[in-house]
Amino acid sequence: MITKSIENIGSWTIEMVERTGRIFIFLFTGLVHIFTLPLQIFKIIEHTWFIGTKSMVVIMLTGIFTGMVLGLQGYYTLIKFGSEGMLGSAVALTLIRELGPVLTAIMITARAGSAMAAEIGVMRISEQIDALETMNINPVRFIFSPRIVASVISFPLLTALFDVIGIVGGYITGSLMLGINGGIYIYRVSDSVVMADVTGGFVKSFVFAIVVTTVCCSQGYFTHLQTRGGFGAKGVSFSTTTAVVNSCVLILIFDYVITYLLL
Repeated sequence: MITKSIENIGSWTIEMVERTGRIFIFLFTGLVHIFTLPLQIFKIIEHTWFIGTKSMVVIMLTGIFTGMVLGLQGYYTLIKFGSEGMLGSAVALTLIRELGPVLTAIMITARAGSAMAAEIGVMRISEQIDALETMNINPVRFIFSPRIVASVISFPLLTALFDVIGIVGGYITGSLMLGINGGIYIYRVSDSVVMADVTGGFVKSFVFAIVVTTVCCSQGYFTHLQTRGGFGAKGVSFSTTTAVVNSCVLILIFDYVITYLLL
């Protein structure tokens, strides 16, 4: 019994080391091929449109309601201390420092990250990736490199959009619905937010872009190595689910690490 448990722990450890190594090699290869000529400008534009532009609606909806909820909760918390005038600061700093980058990354993972994992997984099981290798086309460069550039462009811009829409949502709740002076709300926003807050949010979004794209693309790329999910359609389904779950967990882990380093 004890021997079997040790064997299981050893097998799990070896498997995790192999997976981590594959992902880091995958990431390194993709980053190197970003600068390989000829540059894949049109594919970068295509993926930027898919990851960034097509995610704008869901980001705006999430941002407006997040800001409105923050305004509502913040008002009834601050009013207990007679500080409801600080609502603008509370909403803006919470969004820019924390919720903006995190929720933006999670929503993009749910919409675009799952699609990337599924699409690349289907390419793997239908042997399209093998066909690229047969034609002497590097599949990592063709599949992964344009997507990571598109994500690095899209994530910070969508985070900025989320922050602005969220602050507007806080204004709608705090000023238009609960009666806080609108000028005071805007003044507190502009007075409390400094460049370091904005920079920290963009650093998080940049890291999240790399993490999410790497996890989702690698899960699809290595679908054929997923033994637990089976093969074929079940393997793609398992890889897609694993990609989304792992991405969300890593977003929260990296959020804590970056926040600790920046404070």
